[in-house]
Amino acid sequence: MKVQDALDYANSYYFPELIFGSGYEVVEAERLKGEDAMKTLDTEWRAAEEEPFSYDLVRELGDRNRAVCDAIGESRLRNLSSGFLSRALSDEDLCAGIGALQKRSAASVAREVRGDRNAYAVAYVRKPIKGCVLGIDIETTGTAPERGYILNVGWELMDLTSDAVPRDGEAEFFGIPEDPYKTAGVPLEHIHHITWADIEGKTPFRESKKLQAKLLRLMKRYPVMAHNAAFEDSWFMLHLDGYAEARRAGKIVVVDSRDICRKLDSEVSSLPRESAPASLENWARRRGTLSQDEAERHLGLDDTDLMLRTVQAEFNLKSMFAK
Repeated sequence: MKVQDALDYANSYYFPELIFGSGYEVVEAERLKGEDAMKTLDTEWRAAEEEPFSYDLVRELGDRNRAVCDAIGESRLRNLSSGFLSRALSDEDLCAGIGALQKRSAASVAREVRGDRNAYAVAYVRKPIKGCVLGIDIETTGTAPERGYILNVGWELMDLTSDAVPRDGEAEFFGIPEDPYKTAGVPLEHIHHITWADIEGKTPFRESKKLQAKLLRLMKRYPVMAHNAAFEDSWFMLHLDGYAEARRAGKIVVVDSRDICRKLDSEVSSLPRESAPASLENWARRRGTLSQDEAERHLGLDDTDLMLRTVQAEFNLKSMFAK
């Protein structure tokens, strides 16, 4: 789809009643067209030197697309790949994250690394770790941010010192459409154990504007740390008002604790890949922040707290904190 066609589609009048009552083929065609328009606009917006249009257009298309996907049925779409889910942070993001933890510029880290991913392990330990981070974790209805919903967010702060305790933790649950999920059930309930009773009557994340503004303020103030941070980053791009714009402007720096694990924990490379050695649960067990008979909760605040304490344990093991 060409950019102008995508803009015309995004700005056109939308009559869902004409689509949803027309059969599966028509609804599926609308999904494909909408997601094509979203991707075209997202790609154009990211590549342009100056913002060519408001990213609200992409977020609003995402809102429209979720309703279309609900009409199709989550079970029909759950195995489709996502055009908006990033698998990893970029090299530029990794350099910015290391710089934020060490209170130095991303450019200085990039000069040391010189595009060699094996050099990040050295960059992490080259300078002392200091400051404060915002840990965050989300639970969702799937892996595709353009099709699913955020169910739960947990966050807390931690000073980057050897003996700090995570503080100011908060967690919120968010609603999803009663039709079809009250009857069909909450997607991925077998993983996060969030039931309809947990979210019934709750405001959806996209409608929780005060909460969104609060999160955005925190994200601009502190480096944002998450385990497999590309996941949270991808979802916040389409769900959190102002996030994409702040990321583009360099006002939000994202740190991936999974990358920290992979670069600093020497055991990762020696363990079988199928054992998921860099998962939060397995890393935490190796660092003693989770006992061998415990399991990761898969709830926002619980996993955030576990992540922060495990990162601290890794940094302590490598004597990385400022004296």
